[in-house]
Amino acid sequence: MNSKEIILNRIAGAAMPPVDYPAFDFTPLRFEDRTAAFAEAVKAAGGQVVAADGNPLTELIRRYYPDAKTIASVLPEAHATINPDTVDDARKLIDIDLGVIDGCFGVAENGAVWIRQDIRHKALYFGATALMILIPRDALVDTMHEALARPELDDFEYGCFMSGPSKTA
Repeated sequence: MNSKEIILNRIAGAAMPPVDYPAFDFTPLRFEDRTAAFAEAVKAAGGQVVAADGNPLTELIRRYYPDAKTIASVLPEAHATINPDTVDDARKLIDIDLGVIDGCFGVAENGAVWIRQDIRHKALYFGATALMILIPRDALVDTMHEALARPELDDFEYGCFMSGPSKTA
């Protein structure tokens, strides 16, 4: 018997007796007020949730980003200065003052928003100085468990969950 076989036999002889897995009781997290929980999580991540309450998007942009000179968006109601779909080089979207995009839904437990690439260059999502993400008020789920079951995650070329400002900038 060579040394390898001796070692393997000793390991096999020292096996621990099997142990049953512990009981696992999982109760999904639920929020009484998803909107408030989402707003609190976004605030903790360094962002801000604003309810449009019928205000035009241009008014919200002026109120919350008064110094924004370059605004990139494909949304007509944003009255953007740059349409990112007409930009050939994605690097031109870096350091835009404000990007205004649609999000699919938000997650109350951590303030994340699912963003699907529906513009030409995803550089806007990560390179803009500020990013305003629009989601419908009723498009909130409690947890990431629920988020991962959403149909929006089934059919896309690129998508990501985004929460809070960049920690690498």
